[in-house]
Amino acid sequence: MSKLVTIYGGSGFVGRYVARRMAKAGWRVRVAVRRPNEAIFVKPYGVVGQVEPLLCNIRDDASVREVMTGADAVVNCVGILAENGKNRFDAVQTEGAERVARIAAELGVPKLVHISAIGADEDSESDYARTKALGEAGVLEHMQSAVILRPSIVFGPEDQFFNRFASMTKLGPVLPVVGAETKFQPVYVDDVAKAAEKALTETVEPGVYSLGGPDVASFRELMQIMLETIHRRRLIVNIPFFAARIMAWGFDLVQTLSAGLITNGMITRDQVRNLSKDNIVTNGDRGFAELGITPTSLSSVLPEYLWRFRPSGQYDAIKESAKNLRT
Repeated sequence: MSKLVTIYGGSGFVGRYVARRMAKAGWRVRVAVRRPNEAIFVKPYGVVGQVEPLLCNIRDDASVREVMTGADAVVNCVGILAENGKNRFDAVQTEGAERVARIAAELGVPKLVHISAIGADEDSESDYARTKALGEAGVLEHMQSAVILRPSIVFGPEDQFFNRFASMTKLGPVLPVVGAETKFQPVYVDDVAKAAEKALTETVEPGVYSLGGPDVASFRELMQIMLETIHRRRLIVNIPFFAARIMAWGFDLVQTLSAGLITNGMITRDQVRNLSKDNIVTNGDRGFAELGITPTSLSSVLPEYLWRFRPSGQYDAIKESAKNLRT
């Protein structure tokens, strides 16, 4: 019988790629999500019945245990970029991660992969980074054989980074950013999924792996690369951190006063704290090289999904070519 893997957050940005790879590898896949009716799109990743979305709340022991029972491996892809309602950083990224590992140990699941983030630090001023680090500690407390993957900012067709800023270029001639000189090492989403697959299907040394792509660039440089890709010119304006903190405080206040009915989709105070730190692989960290993976460059992927933000969309290249025709 095919082996079974439970993927928490398996319909999310990274999770769906892990689910697709594990299905192609012949595994049965349980996609554990809060809203399984919105995760039906994962079913065609495999043959009929091979990939199934199931209801799960990572904040509840019984729910986590139910979808994990009988699994040969577990992947935890659950994480949040901003707090809203009951989904708090501590509840999801610390307690949730520890819960998955503890129950996996109790059930005797032999393999666990946990998706964390570069910058995870128990002493960080950022709640996101702090709870990521505490979540890693909770995982290793119960599953010392776990593989923890720490990607830098993840890019791909469904990302909320390049897609978001590319869409903003339609609003005017100015592109505002916070932390323009902060450095990132963007990693392709399927490379992260490939690392998870290797950890589950091959013999990989337990521990932490920092995953960064071949391109290291500042926030400003990444925006310039994006603008070149979509054939647009915009003035990139850096918002000073002191101003960004004031703006974020206002956006957070609106969310609080509305009891979460109006969510802060702009920038939070915690995100401003994160943007003050470089998000790159530290020298000496284990990473793609130790996993035998060659990371994918930005230039080979961005044009494949950002073309829709060009002035003429899919016809932009044709129009440029037509200019060279003789009249």
